[in-house]
Amino acid sequence: MPYESAGARPVRHRRTGRSGLAVGGALSKVPEVTAWFWLTKVLTTGMGETTSDFLARALGPVVAGGLGLIGLVALLVAQFRAPRYSPWIYWSAIVMVSVFGTMAADVVHVVAGVPYAVSTVAFSLILAAVLTAWYASEGTLSIHSVRTPRREAFYWATVLTTFALGTAAGDLTAGSLHLGYFSSGVVFAVLIAVPALAGRFLGLNAVAAFWWAYILTRPLGASFADWMGVPLHRGGLGWGTGPVSLVLTVLIAALVGFLAVSHRDLPANAGA
Repeated sequence: MPYESAGARPVRHRRTGRSGLAVGGALSKVPEVTAWFWLTKVLTTGMGETTSDFLARALGPVVAGGLGLIGLVALLVAQFRAPRYSPWIYWSAIVMVSVFGTMAADVVHVVAGVPYAVSTVAFSLILAAVLTAWYASEGTLSIHSVRTPRREAFYWATVLTTFALGTAAGDLTAGSLHLGYFSSGVVFAVLIAVPALAGRFLGLNAVAAFWWAYILTRPLGASFADWMGVPLHRGGLGWGTGPVSLVLTVLIAALVGFLAVSHRDLPANAGA
């Protein structure tokens, strides 16, 4: 999907012939945007939603949130210390962002009593502020430029905010607007196709299209995961959040293992 492109000063990669941003010769810390990227990303959003719900019920929101925060910090430290993109480290960090981002959005609603409409707007403003600061500092929002610690910090701040925003937006449509989980999933499936079409036919900037689609993967995956996991009386299939989380975890592990071996999502400047 044509959701991303290198922004400025393209360089030709010897092995693949693809283009990327050169930043002092540093290696990329994020994967190439391919169909494998989007598939894995959507699975992590669903897994984070159901896992967060399962842990909150099993351990309580405070304990679950504390464990989620510890796991998130540990994996982000590993990600920042890694010299280059590592599928296992990167996607494990994404999983923990998904789990903790869900917890953060749920705590704002359940504990603080903030309506989803308000938290959706609030997280949207926070995301806009993060992206504005990133662009003002670095002159680009392209993920192909994530090769310095500062850009990586902006990247992960953006990712965490998109997960919280997507969680709030998905719960807003499913609950507050009474669309239900399945209908919400269908709505977001339609909306996520818009940036690709806008990029192809209306000339929408590829970086803007990428982040638009990236935000929508969260409510897309979460809506369908909730639909599978929640009880029948809540409009779901009643499979349970625990079993759904387990199945999604196995699928994610299989995909990441495949990517680690095949290098299908290896950044253009990383080499085999």
